[in-house]
Amino acid sequence: MLTKFQNYITEQHLINKGDRILVALSGGVDSMVLAELLRRCGYDITFAHCNFHLRGKESDGDEQFVREYAERVGVKLFVRQFDTLEYVETQKVSVEMAARELRYAWFNDMVNASGQLLALAHHADDQIETFFINLLRGSGIKGLKAMQARNGLYIRPLLWATREEIKQFAIENDIQWREDSTNNDTVYLRNKIRHDLMPVFDSIKPAAREKILESVNHLASENQLYRNLLKEKLSQIETVDGVLHSIPKCHFDRSKQPTCHFERSEAESRNLLQNHQFLFEWVRNFGFSYSQCESILASLDGEPGKEFYSDGYQLVIEKDTIDIFPIELTDNLLTPGLSYSKFERTSNFKLQTSNLNVAQLDFDKLKFPLRVRHWWHGDRFHPLGLKGTKLVSDFFNDNGFTTYQKRNTQIITDSEGEIVWIVGYRIDDRFKITEKTKTIYQIVAE
Repeated sequence: MLTKFQNYITEQHLINKGDRILVALSGGVDSMVLAELLRRCGYDITFAHCNFHLRGKESDGDEQFVREYAERVGVKLFVRQFDTLEYVETQKVSVEMAARELRYAWFNDMVNASGQLLALAHHADDQIETFFINLLRGSGIKGLKAMQARNGLYIRPLLWATREEIKQFAIENDIQWREDSTNNDTVYLRNKIRHDLMPVFDSIKPAAREKILESVNHLASENQLYRNLLKEKLSQIETVDGVLHSIPKCHFDRSKQPTCHFERSEAESRNLLQNHQFLFEWVRNFGFSYSQCESILASLDGEPGKEFYSDGYQLVIEKDTIDIFPIELTDNLLTPGLSYSKFERTSNFKLQTSNLNVAQLDFDKLKFPLRVRHWWHGDRFHPLGLKGTKLVSDFFNDNGFTTYQKRNTQIITDSEGEIVWIVGYRIDDRFKITEKTKTIYQIVAE
C-alpha cells in the first residue's frame, strides 16, 4: 500500500519537494493511516485536530488519543475547540454543516497563513458517497464529479483506496484508531447512503463501486473540458471594467416561446435549457442561485432596471446588457485621481470644452471646502447650458446611465451642498466661467 500511496501522489502531482503538510487528524482509521503513510514516506508533516464537543467524553477521548499519538511520533499538533451546537443555533444550519463550516474555516486560515498543504483522508468510498449526496441535491456535472485529488492547497492522497484497504493496512501494521459511534447513525445522509444504499448496489453488481468510481472519473474529465469551453466562451463575450462584469443580452436567444410548456418543440426546450445553464454558470461565480437564474432569464425581455442580489453582489438587467458588480462600493472609489489647480485668467485663455474630464470653474463663485460624494435621491442641479434645474436622476436617465454608472459617478459639491460638477459629464451652470471671471479653479479627473 505504501508503494501505491507514493505512486498516486506522484501521478497526481500532489506534493512537491519542500512542501510542508498539515494533516487533518480526527483519530479515526482513515486519518490515522494517512498520517502514518505520510510519516513513513518521510514528508514534513504537522497535525490538526478539531474537537466539536458533540459526543461528550468520546470527543474528549479522541482529542487525548491524538495528543498522545502526536507526542509519541514527535509531530507537532494543533487543536481547536468548537462550540458546534451554539453555531448550529446562531447560523441555523444542520450539525453536519456546522462542523464542516467550522472545520474548513479553521483549515483555510491555517494553510493560507502558513502556505502548507492540507492533507485530508477522503477515500474511494467517500467519493462514491459524495456522488450520491450531490445527486440527491440536484447537482450538475460540477457536483457529480465529486472530490478532486488536489484542489488548491487541499490534497487527498487516499482517494484511490477503499475503506476496506485502509482498515486492513491499519490492522496489519498495528495502527491504532478511535471508532466514532455516530458513523453507524443513519440519521445522517452520508451514513444512510453507506449503510442502506450501497449494499443494494453491491447485491445488484459485484463490481458496482468500481464502476461508479469510473463514472465519477469520467464526469471529472468531462467537467474539465466543459469548464475550459465555458471559460473560452465567456472570455469572448464578457466585458470586465474594474469590478463591473457585463454580458450583452443578445447572447441569450429569447425568441418568443409558447405560453404552454407542452407546446414547446424539442429544439425550443433545449434552447431554453442551454440559455439557463450558460447564464447560471456565469452568475454562480457571484453567488447567485439556480432559482434566481430562472427569474433573471424570465426578466430579460421586461423593463430594464430589474435588480437581483446575492451575498455581496448586485445584478441589474439593463437595456442591452446584464451587469454584475459588488453591492458595497467603498469610499475609495470616490477619490481616484482628482487633481485641483487655481490660476489667474489671462488674455490668451481658452476655455476647455472638448474634454469632459476637465471642469473649469469660476473660483469666486465657489464656497469651500469642496466635497466628493455619490449621488443621492432627490439631488438637483443647474445643468450647463440649460435654464432652470434638473433632477440628477433625470439627467442620468436622459443620458442612458446604467445602474452601475449611477452608483459610481462622483459628484462634487460646495460647502453648502450645492452640486458643482457631475464628474466627467456636466458642470453646474451657476459656476461656469463668464466674461467677468478673473480666477479659474480647475479640476481634472484622471
